[in-house]
Amino acid sequence: MRSYGRDQNGNWQLITDPNYIYLATLAQTLRLSENESPIYGNYGIPGQQSVMTQIAPDAAVNRTQQQFSGYFSSLTVMRVQSASQPTYNITATFTDGTPVSFIVS
Repeated sequence: MRSYGRDQNGNWQLITDPNYIYLATLAQTLRLSENESPIYGNYGIPGQQSVMTQIAPDAAVNRTQQQFSGYFSSLTVMRVQSASQPTYNITATFTDGTPVSFIVS
């Protein structure tokens, strides 16, 4: 599997560490709209519809968390309540015990 992410300067970088590949793919999946991926039609959340209707896409986020949970020892995706757009706090523990936490909006 190959995944890319942006560095602090906005340039695309190839991610080679297997743990971070799944983490980057999870973050990108949370930013996708439903059916936007040309390869994986079941990836993505209804973000635009959520902003328009003001109803959080909790079921889609839960499904996404379940899709990726097998790649981590622990994975939690929680919605940030006070955010005006779909924003998620991700806390993961890699299989080697390394903890990671970040926010995706």
